[in-house]
Amino acid sequence: MKTVEVTASAVVVHGPDDVRIEDVPVREPGANEAIIDVAYGGVCGSDIHYWKHGAVGESILRAPMVLGHEVVGVVSQAAADGSGPAAGTAVAVHPARRDHSDTRFPADRPNLSPGISYLGSAARFPHTEGAFATRIVLPAAMLRALPDGLALKTAALAEPASVAWHAVSRAGDLSGKRVLVVGSGPIGALIIAIAKRAGAASIVAVDMHDTPLDIAREVGAPVTETLRASEADAIAAVDADVVFESSGNHRGLSSAIRGATRGGIVVMVGLLPTGDQPVPVSLAITRELQLVGSFRFNDEIDDVLAALADGSLDLSPIVTHVFPAKHALEALAVASDASSSGKVLLDFRQEDSDD
Repeated sequence: MKTVEVTASAVVVHGPDDVRIEDVPVREPGANEAIIDVAYGGVCGSDIHYWKHGAVGESILRAPMVLGHEVVGVVSQAAADGSGPAAGTAVAVHPARRDHSDTRFPADRPNLSPGISYLGSAARFPHTEGAFATRIVLPAAMLRALPDGLALKTAALAEPASVAWHAVSRAGDLSGKRVLVVGSGPIGALIIAIAKRAGAASIVAVDMHDTPLDIAREVGAPVTETLRASEADAIAAVDADVVFESSGNHRGLSSAIRGATRGGIVVMVGLLPTGDQPVPVSLAITRELQLVGSFRFNDEIDDVLAALADGSLDLSPIVTHVFPAKHALEALAVASDASSSGKVLLDFRQEDSDD
């Protein structure tokens, strides 16, 4: 009797300007792996870079790859060894797989291990396939059961919110602090929401466009003020205790350094291009600023899910568009236009709909 191959509809990048909706095989799960029916996926900047440029920094696409790492869904088949959530459980996905590495890194900060692989990444070859598919197979250890009552659409922001939560934690206690956020796209907006929850006394958001500043005001209300990125003197006058740089370019980092108070902290969240960057480091020295890196996250996703469930973290203003997954190319185009969008979601449950 012939075995019928199980397939899933997936968003596959083949190269620059070449994203296709294709059927891909769903492999047999191992004993410690579960099958998940994906509900929502969030479009990340890395997905956009693979689509536009065929690369993210030094991670260069060498073969077709399923995109996506920000996903939530429902377990359709639990891991055979009994680990992880049971079938029928709504879950968020932690997209990092902790592999062995001989490189030194702090034991309590596995996000710094070069041995970690990330869903939807071309950093290695063969590439690590992503999760933008109607059905995926993942180790049960990568799954987080959603708290009772937490909607899948709300939980779809758990992964990027964990990046923001990690960044805020890198700054220490924000209670009563004056905060500046340079770059108010989805990650910047998430930082604003989490900084507000953490007790920041005031938050100033900076961006080039109206839409992200409107979102910043909504998600940070009532404490958020906004400035245009071109208002250099006004940014420098903020005199912030803590600055989060989330624009991912050297001009944003320059503004962040100038906007920090003497003895302040600058948390660098946006991933700048490889190589030297022209920024005013002399100011960081003479003002004794702490320049702090922030990269991905560890287990902050558990805190994020709890905060979303208890209502202490409201991220609803950040989602501006939801597209059926079969319209992924349109979704990528909209998400790449920072002047008109916040977080863009793909809905993998609408495959049979033409709406």
